[in-house]
Amino acid sequence: MMKKRSISASKASLVLFLCQMISALDVPLDSKLLEELSQPPTITQQSPKDYIVDPRENIVIQCEAKGKPPPSFSWTRNGTHFDIDKDAQVTMKPNSGTLVINIMNGGKAEAYEGVYQCTARNERGAAISNNIVIRPSRSPLWTKEKLEPNQVREGDSLVLHCRPPVGLPPPIIFWMDNAFQRLPQSERVSQGLNGDLYFSNVQPEDTREDYICYARFNHTQTIQQKQPISVKVFSMDSLNDTIAANLSDTDIYGAKPVTERQPILLTPTGSTSTKVELRGNVLLLECIAAGLPTPVIRWIKEGGELPVNRTFFENFKKTLKIIDVSEADSGNYKCIARNMLGSVHHVISVTVKAAPYWITAPRNLVLSPGEDGTLICRANGNPKPNISWFANGVPIAIAPEDPSRKVDGDTIIFSHVQERSSAVYQCNASNEYGYLLANAFVNVLAEPPRVLTPANKLYQVIADSPALLDCAYFGSPKPEIEWFKGVKGSILRGNEYVFHDNGTLEIPVAQKDSTGTYTCVARNELGKVQNEVRLEVKDPTMIIKQPEYKVIQRYGQVSFECIIKHDSTLLPTVIWLKDNDELPDDERFLVGKDNLTIMNVTDKDDGTYTCIVNTTLDSVSASAVLTVVARPNPPFDLELTGQLERSVELSWIPGDENNSPIKNFVIEYEDGLHEPGVWHYQTEVPGTQTTVQLKLSPYVNYSFRVIAVNEIGRSQPSEPSEQYLTKSANPDENPSNVQGIGSEPDNLVITWESLKGFQSNGPGLQYKVSWRQKDVDDEWTSVIVANVSKYIVSGTPTFVPYEIKVQALNDLGYAPEPSEVIGHSGEDLPMVAPGNVQVHVINSTLAKVHWDPVPLKTVRGHLQGYKVYYWKVQSLSRRSRRHVEKKILTFRGNKTFGMLPGLEPYSSYKLNVRVVNGKGEGPASPDKVFKTPEGVPSSPSFLKITNPTLDSLTLEWGSPTHPNGVLTSYILKFQPINNTHELGPLVEIRIPANESSLILKNLNYSTRYKFYFNAQTSVGSGSQITEEAVTIMDEAMASRQIDIATQGWFIGLMCAVALLILILLIVCFIRRNKGGKYPVKEKEDAHADPEIQPMKEDDGTFGEYSDAEDHKPLKKGSRTPSDRTVKKEDSDDSLVDYGEGVNGQFNEDGSFIGQYSGKKEKEPAEGNESSEAPSPVNAMNSFV
Repeated sequence: MMKKRSISASKASLVLFLCQMISALDVPLDSKLLEELSQPPTITQQSPKDYIVDPRENIVIQCEAKGKPPPSFSWTRNGTHFDIDKDAQVTMKPNSGTLVINIMNGGKAEAYEGVYQCTARNERGAAISNNIVIRPSRSPLWTKEKLEPNQVREGDSLVLHCRPPVGLPPPIIFWMDNAFQRLPQSERVSQGLNGDLYFSNVQPEDTREDYICYARFNHTQTIQQKQPISVKVFSMDSLNDTIAANLSDTDIYGAKPVTERQPILLTPTGSTSTKVELRGNVLLLECIAAGLPTPVIRWIKEGGELPVNRTFFENFKKTLKIIDVSEADSGNYKCIARNMLGSVHHVISVTVKAAPYWITAPRNLVLSPGEDGTLICRANGNPKPNISWFANGVPIAIAPEDPSRKVDGDTIIFSHVQERSSAVYQCNASNEYGYLLANAFVNVLAEPPRVLTPANKLYQVIADSPALLDCAYFGSPKPEIEWFKGVKGSILRGNEYVFHDNGTLEIPVAQKDSTGTYTCVARNELGKVQNEVRLEVKDPTMIIKQPEYKVIQRYGQVSFECIIKHDSTLLPTVIWLKDNDELPDDERFLVGKDNLTIMNVTDKDDGTYTCIVNTTLDSVSASAVLTVVARPNPPFDLELTGQLERSVELSWIPGDENNSPIKNFVIEYEDGLHEPGVWHYQTEVPGTQTTVQLKLSPYVNYSFRVIAVNEIGRSQPSEPSEQYLTKSANPDENPSNVQGIGSEPDNLVITWESLKGFQSNGPGLQYKVSWRQKDVDDEWTSVIVANVSKYIVSGTPTFVPYEIKVQALNDLGYAPEPSEVIGHSGEDLPMVAPGNVQVHVINSTLAKVHWDPVPLKTVRGHLQGYKVYYWKVQSLSRRSRRHVEKKILTFRGNKTFGMLPGLEPYSSYKLNVRVVNGKGEGPASPDKVFKTPEGVPSSPSFLKITNPTLDSLTLEWGSPTHPNGVLTSYILKFQPINNTHELGPLVEIRIPANESSLILKNLNYSTRYKFYFNAQTSVGSGSQITEEAVTIMDEAMASRQIDIATQGWFIGLMCAVALLILILLIVCFIRRNKGGKYPVKEKEDAHADPEIQPMKEDDGTFGEYSDAEDHKPLKKGSRTPSDRTVKKEDSDDSLVDYGEGVNGQFNEDGSFIGQYSGKKEKEPAEGNESSEAPSPVNAMNSFV
């Protein structure tokens, strides 16, 4: 059985596989392998088969080839050997077969016309190029000809022939005038494929003398110009004038007017024609017709459809263009020219032939000695091409025989080849329309295995994805490949691996434990080789927080998140895309580490945003849609239809809803006749509706506009519609809110709300005002007024009812009869005061007042209520008068009683009552006197505790500001407070009401007391006042406090002591930082507070720093504890607490009362501190 072998490429380097087929021109061989292996020649570059050259430049005929060893080159010209050494104008490039023919130094291109073929040869065979036909381009001049002017009658057809010179290649034709401007073309005037200019019918404007045909020859970059052609068009009017000038008045004359004509074809002629085109080319079919009016061209294919996506119409549909034609496009194509007078058609029979084209081109074979193979050459064409074989450029029939080779039509079969079987074979497929030539070599090699994959190559993949480990190899015969994992691992087998023919090992689902070193071994009968590669499996990259769908209003700010998790050894890059394209270059787009923020969002930002995370191994992405919403765009194209006297239909086209559905449309109108520029609400309709029937009023010049509304807001108003003026009519309605109220006792003021302009229904709007007194048999009195909304009727009785009506009218008549309303003439002040005023005192602060209502006739107006005036005359407890402040309470309606709150106890009051109408108050009732009973008193005005002694305190107080009765006594309650703020037993003392001070005796010394003090009347006890005070330690200490605390020398001494202590502390701090040892430092180490130091046991001095004058025993009553250590709480006291500070003060006799003022002072100290009152002496003793 024959084995098929080929070569293929994989990834960056060559993977050369024995026994597989490759394309020699496309696949690069491994560079090292190319240096070592023999290879027959392969043509890599050559000039085109039909090679038109510029005769002014050197001719370069390309021929490049590769092979091992490098091939040599030779040429034939017109079928015979071309000896380039004998022609000084011809050279061959070094290491190349490319010929350079020197034309610019005296050579002539025409001398080198012919058919050239290149041969590349080495010891393994010979490859040949295509037959290259060399022809120099030609751009001949136009032949001289005498051109007669074209005189044409208006409406006739005309063809201006170009007939350009025959060039190589054919020129491009275009028509221009003397100013080098292209002549305009249209359905009536156009250029044909042959370059002629066709006029379907001429018009007077076609007259000109500079119709010039130009031929552009691209190869030589030259343009040839034909002589100008003159065209003169005679119109029927000018022709009649000429005839009339040459005939007598009695002659009958007159040329026929321009006559319309049926279409006739100018090209192609006849009813049928044929066209042959080659497969793959562009098919161009043309029909140009004459006629008046200008005919329209239409194309059809008989029995079929014009091919979709390959059919195009050009030259105003006069040319049918079908690209890339195939045999299926053969058939009859009909063009039809038609105008209003008729039609004409032409059928073009198209036949598509085909030059040879490949079905299977032969491919290079690399075989091992003894192997089999085939070369296949299959081509098609119309007609079917002939296949012929060549071996090393020689027809195979006369080539040296090779026993391993057998030709079978389009196939060469190789059996048991040997190294001498190496050769280059050529396949030629040809028919009358062209040929194909392909080179394919057979290279027979015997080589030991080689591994082309680099050693220790590192492969990195993502977990759960395939891993492909390359083992690109070469050997002849084809080596066998085996894979191992690890240095001493066993051969890999099983379903978890896939072994590819090219040597690649595939792990379909790589896991973390797949990481390691893998070894591939390649062996054939000539040897063995191995190679190691490494595999690393990485964690996949994931987006753990994906961007989410966002809806944002225009000009807002939006942010998309994209938080990722990735393998620590991989460096990810994050890219944001908008609609699969780069983000706009706009500073509003801010890309952060894990987010994208868009500032000041606009409509253009609407779209899909994608976060793409790339590593060297994987890529993940997530997308989210941003919808930018905004108020809708205004509606447009407003249209009024169905205009009637009282209705019209309005329609419109909605504007862009800006991604937020329109909920409704608001219709507004403007009355250009009465209120120009003012828009009023008319109605609204759902957002799905774009038409509405509107009710109209007469005599209004309407304009309408529409506003769209969505969730975001209202659109701008649309442009106004056209105006619509409705006809006049009687008023439909009368004025509203008609009232009759007198402003004076003898008048009646009738008012109403005027009709709006559009309610007038017509010109001349007026009002008929009518009135008559109610319940009196009177006739109506009427008056007609205009441009007012008020009418005053004078001379009326005071406050009598009237029937009133106001009717609208205009130039066309009256409105419907109006309804009547009741009004009243003007009010006057009430005539009498309420009687029988009684007061019932409910308690010390509340009283109830009663009165009899006044007769309604005496009110002389609308009864609004009653007012009670009341005021305090005096306090019964003090008998002192003060400024009288009257208070007023108003009781609405026809009430006959009311409550008087907020009275003061034990006081004398007066009150009176008055009736109130719309005009004002009536006379007051006689003053009524009443008294309030006693109440409980307010708290004493003050409580002071003075003259503290060892066992007594003096209390002074002020009487209550508001006794609210007769004071009967004072109640004093007090109790001691211990150091833990616990309260002792409560003692109560009743004090006569006429007392203002009290000395409390037999108190505990150095004890804090809390006092509660209040006053009493016969009703009960009032609110209390509290205070705290402390008894002193002994009389001597109290005397010392009095004597010393007020002396200036004492204050100076305290300042000096404080300064000295500050200096000592600074010195100690400096020495301590230096690490020195001294007694003061030892004392500091023993106590936390550097400001508080212990006294010496022997003399009570401060550390080592002492003063002889200070060596005194502490006074009795000192607050220094028995352990002779001053507590930190004591040192915290300052003169502010006792002297002229915020709360402290001295009494007139010099005693300190800071702790006993009305304001509560410091809480009792805790710990070992005594409950005595702090004093300046104690503060001083803390530092002595």
